[in-house]
Amino acid sequence: MTPQAIVEFTEALARIAASGGGPKALTAHLAQSVGGGVLLEDARWRHIAAAGAGPIPASARATVEAGAPGRAARVSAGANHVGWLSVFGVDAGDADLLLRLTAAAIGVELAREAAGQRGRKEDFWDALLSEAFADSAAARDDATAVGIAPAASYLAVALEADSADPGELRSVVADCFRSADGELGVAQRGVALLVFVPAARAVDASNAKTAASLLPKTIARRKPSVRISGGVGTVEPLLGVPRSAAAAQAALAIGRRVFGTGHIASYDELGAYPLLYEGAGVERLRAFASEALAPLRRYDQKHQTELERTLKLYFRLGQNVKTAASALNVHRHTVFYRLRQIGEITARSLESPHDQLTLRLAVAIDELHNST
Repeated sequence: MTPQAIVEFTEALARIAASGGGPKALTAHLAQSVGGGVLLEDARWRHIAAAGAGPIPASARATVEAGAPGRAARVSAGANHVGWLSVFGVDAGDADLLLRLTAAAIGVELAREAAGQRGRKEDFWDALLSEAFADSAAARDDATAVGIAPAASYLAVALEADSADPGELRSVVADCFRSADGELGVAQRGVALLVFVPAARAVDASNAKTAASLLPKTIARRKPSVRISGGVGTVEPLLGVPRSAAAAQAALAIGRRVFGTGHIASYDELGAYPLLYEGAGVERLRAFASEALAPLRRYDQKHQTELERTLKLYFRLGQNVKTAASALNVHRHTVFYRLRQIGEITARSLESPHDQLTLRLAVAIDELHNST
């Protein structure tokens, strides 16, 4: 193939792209130029386009992985692998060069299309966060219009990474938070990346929290110098996503201040800290105390025990087991046993200053606002 012919082929690719022909038209142009069959697939071997004469297999995966007949080129957009372009029924030589040139042009087009679609989807999440929808039906209609199949509920995760490339952070997030019930939502808020994970079932939320907790190690394996911090919000229905996002951002801020960078904090597990951080009102304080002490009250009622009374006396008497045992008229070993029970039932350790703060505050609020 002469240099002039190569220039003409490349100019034709540019004209097709400029006119909006897209990957399918570029695939057809390659097929016409080499006189064979051409297949375009995405990075997961899903069909995008096919053109030309001769037999074209359902996928070029065997060509790449097992040496089946055909010639294949990786389609890339920058450092990202976005697909495969393959030709069949033609000899090597000029076809290899034209294949690589076309793959490069298609990579640019696929990146542009992905960016456009991603932008439209992020516009939806921005509108949802701004509470722009009158009802859930309007939100679902708008989501469907941009190619999102909305889940029944979501869990928001807020992430910040020191000195990390935003594209790489998004790539890690896409790998870590996979859901069978829908695609992830993403929105940028300042330096924080908000991720909306479908969580229609309790197991979905549990899996998302586990995946979030592993992110610092996942990032560290790729870039040891990068530290990632995060906050996990609450599970909310579609229109409640702003509440989950606010909780995730609060958890991120609290976690960084209390535990330092490189920690993923869950809003539901931060105990008293959100109340102090957000300046909670009386009703919320009372609800917090009731929720924190409810497991002890249920246990006491069912088993006719005195765990709640033991906890309150233990705090009131300066955490002195001997004095508490005397006040309760039991052996001090009984108090130790009850304290272990309290930790197990409330899922909070009395050895932890953070958990102890939560229980102390719950007891104080209860005595101040709920006791008669």
